[in-house]
Amino acid sequence: MSSRAQPGAMSPDQRGSDPKSTGRKRRNPKTGPLTRSENMSRIRGRDTKPELIVRRALWASGLRYRLYDGRLPGRPDLVFAGPRMVVFVHGCFWHCHEGCINFRIPKTRSEWWAAKLARNKLRDAKVRADLEAGGWQVIVIWECEVENQAVLASIAKALKSFPKLLRHRVRESAIG
Repeated sequence: MSSRAQPGAMSPDQRGSDPKSTGRKRRNPKTGPLTRSENMSRIRGRDTKPELIVRRALWASGLRYRLYDGRLPGRPDLVFAGPRMVVFVHGCFWHCHEGCINFRIPKTRSEWWAAKLARNKLRDAKVRADLEAGGWQVIVIWECEVENQAVLASIAKALKSFPKLLRHRVRESAIG
């Protein structure tokens, strides 16, 4: 065997690269920061990360629920029909969690944001009043509380201990 390389053979440092390339690695062009509009368009109202954490914790504790029941005001995130309880998982920014480090009004267009968030807060209060007038208990879990497993465990325990008044009434009326 000769020590000369065969024509067309690549050296070990060229393997896996384009034979026509000059040895430079190509990069994808840098993308600039997202505009506010692009960023806000990516924020969704359903199946958010905090909501999924709450759902997994409650499901793991043995609780079963419905999602986004459109028959109820405000389309609650979780609905427990037996005890007539609903759970809202509120984002600290969008629902104005006062005193929270996750809530602050943006510095650009502050007046517009203040008015928008105030409308969200008024809508939340109306939805809560409508649900309570309809005989539903409302639980609000804030985004900043989701990481605290003790809070989720206490909510699960409260939901498990709440009597299922609706089911007992149905059974009694069917018997008697």
